[in-house]
Amino acid sequence: MLSIEKTVIEIGLEKPVKVLHVTDSHVPLCDERDGEPMQSIATRKAPKVKEILENLNEQIAYAEENCDLLVHTGDLFDFVSRANIEFAREVLKNPKILYVAGNHEYYIGRGHEDNVYRMNSYWTRGLDQLGVNMFFTSRAVGGVNFVGIDDAYHTVEPWQLKRLRMEVEKGLPVILFVHAPLFEQKLFERSVEYWKDGSAYLMGCDEEHLMIYPEYLAVTQRPNEITVQFVAYREKRIKAVLAGHVHFNFESALPGGTMQYVTGRGNQGVAREITLL
Repeated sequence: MLSIEKTVIEIGLEKPVKVLHVTDSHVPLCDERDGEPMQSIATRKAPKVKEILENLNEQIAYAEENCDLLVHTGDLFDFVSRANIEFAREVLKNPKILYVAGNHEYYIGRGHEDNVYRMNSYWTRGLDQLGVNMFFTSRAVGGVNFVGIDDAYHTVEPWQLKRLRMEVEKGLPVILFVHAPLFEQKLFERSVEYWKDGSAYLMGCDEEHLMIYPEYLAVTQRPNEITVQFVAYREKRIKAVLAGHVHFNFESALPGGTMQYVTGRGNQGVAREITLL
């Protein structure tokens, strides 16, 4: 059953644009083509498969009927199985869906999760056959430029920041969407409270905030120099940031005033309908 948060953002459009923001669907499909640990994970999540798929199908149907675009900010599936890739490939053929990857798109159930891990999953597990650009995407709809960047492991690459600046220079208002939210103090506090493992799972935490993290999480979430620049990047044409990853709804202003809208778990039927005016 859908639970839709409704948000209005005024950016000076002549005609409204409606977007459904969905994230963290965590579809857990698997079959005999994949061994352990994926079959083990899939078995544990099997009782929820029907509900998860029904929620995603309802979200897509709602967007097709009521919105101009569905923006999915990652973790469409829960791990890199053949069945999940095949399922996602079909879903992402829908021209109304704009998507960028989350960390679970690369998850193989073991190993140190970083950018090397990500690219190993990409090239060895068939993610290059998904049919979309998982790392960077953009599309103009109704006079708004929707720009998505894969920050699945709490970092970005120099080319991604360069491409974002190029998109901004096109002159349209920009809605930026990522998987891991950008650091903001109130969101940090809420996320630490929610996760209870010492981490906030945000992009761009500084050393002072990382001090509370267990070292195994701090290592994977410590930002590199280009990520610090990305989080600090301020441009008046960027009207809002959409994100997921932390599994709860939250709204707050980033330093500089740009609003960030975090949406909860799509696999529980949560979505956010955004009306841009």
